[in-house]
Amino acid sequence: MTLLYEIQESIVQNDANLGPILLKLRFLASRLGSNDLADWINYESEGYPKNVEVPPYRTTDLTYRGTFSGPFGSGIQNAQIAPYIIEKYAGESWVKYSIRESIATIDDLAKQSKEGGGSLRIDASDLILLMQNKIYEGYACNEIIASISCSALSNIQQAVKNKILELTIELEKSVPESVNITFGARSNKDVDSNKVTHISQQIIYGDVTNAVSGTNSSLTNNLPEGDIQALIDHFRHAGINTKDATELAGIMQNDTPESTEEPLGTRTKQWLTSNLDKAAKGAWKIGFTAANSLITEAALKYYGLK
Repeated sequence: MTLLYEIQESIVQNDANLGPILLKLRFLASRLGSNDLADWINYESEGYPKNVEVPPYRTTDLTYRGTFSGPFGSGIQNAQIAPYIIEKYAGESWVKYSIRESIATIDDLAKQSKEGGGSLRIDASDLILLMQNKIYEGYACNEIIASISCSALSNIQQAVKNKILELTIELEKSVPESVNITFGARSNKDVDSNKVTHISQQIIYGDVTNAVSGTNSSLTNNLPEGDIQALIDHFRHAGINTKDATELAGIMQNDTPESTEEPLGTRTKQWLTSNLDKAAKGAWKIGFTAANSLITEAALKYYGLK
């Protein structure tokens, strides 16, 4: 049985252990030459660093409860706090929580949360000072508890399994060479690593509208000439974070393309040289090759060269 079929057989088992499956997938990714897929597997296996944005399925809502003390010994115990209030005074990051732990840790946390009553507590002590007199007038905030539901952890486990299965099925259809990979000597057949990267990004991150191997996305085709905001939105939708998308678009706005064949100006090229490593390291939701193609195609449309 080939490596891809071994992964498929393992992932559909009821008691599938994701650790060994991810190791096999990591080996398959190395044979297919996809750094983006390998990075995702490493993050799932070892956890997501703070400078790497997590995939959408790893973001969940937090629920809050608090304890408050008032005049004459009065108090309010275990009161639910509306997420709107938390977001208003503390920011969205306290409402939408990124779960960065490795899949093995998530397995353990899910087990603990089930045994402890169905939820997992998150340290929210930093909110106590921020929320003073913001929830109940005249009452001091003594404690705030943030919780993640057990189902959110189970959803991550299931999402990873689904994506591994979907990924291998799509590779089987679109990259026939992947079916023949086994442990041992490498095949002499070349694999289209750009196609593997494109498939991986679409399945893992969703419809991020990547441009791979010179293929234009529908959004690139519809990008208006000279529209700076549309350019920023285009980069953001493709997976470049807001700060970098705004900075890149601003540089392109004040730069001059060299020619129709080379639509990127000198300053834009300098910026890309300094920042494209973010795509390679996973800080953007788009791979190195895809990002380079996307920006070049966007430049052609933005400058009216295509």
